[in-house]
Amino acid sequence: PAVELLSPGLEPPPITRFDIEEAAERIAGHVRRTPVLALERGAFGVPGRISLKLELLQHTGSFKPRGAFSRMLSAELDDQGVLAASGGNFGLAVAYAARALGQRAEIFVPSTASPVKVQAIRELGAEVHVVPGYYADAYAACEERAFDSGAIFMHPYDQPAVVAGQGTIAMELAEHVPDVDTVLVAVGGGGLIGGVAAWFAGEVRVIGVEPETCPTLHAALAAGEPIDVEVGGIAADALGAKRAGQIGFEIARRFVERVVLVPDEAIAWAQRRLWSECRVLAEPGGAASLAALLTGAYTPGPDEHVVALICGGNTDPASLA
Repeated sequence: PAVELLSPGLEPPPITRFDIEEAAERIAGHVRRTPVLALERGAFGVPGRISLKLELLQHTGSFKPRGAFSRMLSAELDDQGVLAASGGNFGLAVAYAARALGQRAEIFVPSTASPVKVQAIRELGAEVHVVPGYYADAYAACEERAFDSGAIFMHPYDQPAVVAGQGTIAMELAEHVPDVDTVLVAVGGGGLIGGVAAWFAGEVRVIGVEPETCPTLHAALAAGEPIDVEVGGIAADALGAKRAGQIGFEIARRFVERVVLVPDEAIAWAQRRLWSECRVLAEPGGAASLAALLTGAYTPGPDEHVVALICGGNTDPASLA
């Protein structure tokens, strides 16, 4: 592996299996246990045994409600409600969780967010502010608003309760696929891969997948710390964090074997293949994990059981025409 899993001198990981088990208890009854689709041998022309963890069937069409509910149910909520910045999916999750828990929500989204997602956030009853630019711009506007508000601030990927909530996906996956060898995880800010890698803790190979146009965690691991990167491309609304979160980075440098990069064209190809061969309608960020297999950025062995996490499905079906 590119990173030593148990390097001497490292502090304990910020999130452990115990934290994820606690999060699972908190969010039980609020989120769905999503299915795993086991594919036939030779699916997509890829060696090994391939399964898909269909987290796009979660409430609001992505994995994000796990972290949103975990954070809100571990906070002291009042009538000020919650604040969040989001490329779209976390905003949907916060709006959904706030409505379910009877709280008000205010969401800041970048102008690059999918119109489908922005409209859906509004339909869930949240107040939406559209900020020119990318996620970092929306985050800055949300942070400024937080100074004037008593609302609970919700970070999409760099709060312990959020990362622990996302880790419940891996807890489920371990139950559904006990013989899993490798999990492929798309990376934005690092909350999802942080939670997944914290659960498996080196016992299962975890590979991060990022677009070449959003190499956030790849750059952080190369530099030895989170650094700012330029972001863009077709998956920027979901994977366009400018800098990896500290929590995800600390977990990744222990328990993520490596992060591979895939071009936008491969992500679009993976979307089309998921639809044509599995009738799974994934957004670009949700298809990135499969793109790693299609391009050979990650090539499994002939008997290796690989699970590609399909983490989001909030896209316009017409985009695949």
